Amino acid sequence: QVQLVESGGGLVQAGGSRRLSCAASGRAFSTYAMAWVRQAPGKEREFAAGISWSGVNTYYADSVKGRFTISRDNAKNMAYLQMGSLKPEDTAVYYCASRFDYLYSGRAYFTNYDYWGQGTQVTVSS
Repeated sequence: QVQLVESGGGLVQAGGSRRLSCAASGRAFSTYAMAWVRQAPGKEREFAAGISWSGVNTYYADSVKGRFTISRDNAKNMAYLQMGSLKPEDTAVYYCASRFDYLYSGRAYFTNYDYWGQGTQVTVSS
């Protein structure tokens, strides 16, 4: 079992920045690929960014590429999402998710994730 707890959400003005954090506990954090997935009101969940178990590989949705940066610290069991140049359309609940990479494939993106946090709300005002 892996427990994930997000923090760092809140209200931010358009053009501003925000950093989200995801604290993980449970099984060996460094064997999991991590991702940030968001859900805007009335919309389906949308993959935003992913990072491989080692942190070497990252993958971004086109909608956030160049503005968001995903990172991780395996020594601290933490994952982060640095968000910049925020837009009102970035308003969503942001979820941290993990996927056991038992093959050590180094993939930064998976279609399904094993564990999810409770989410943190990010609201971008215009």
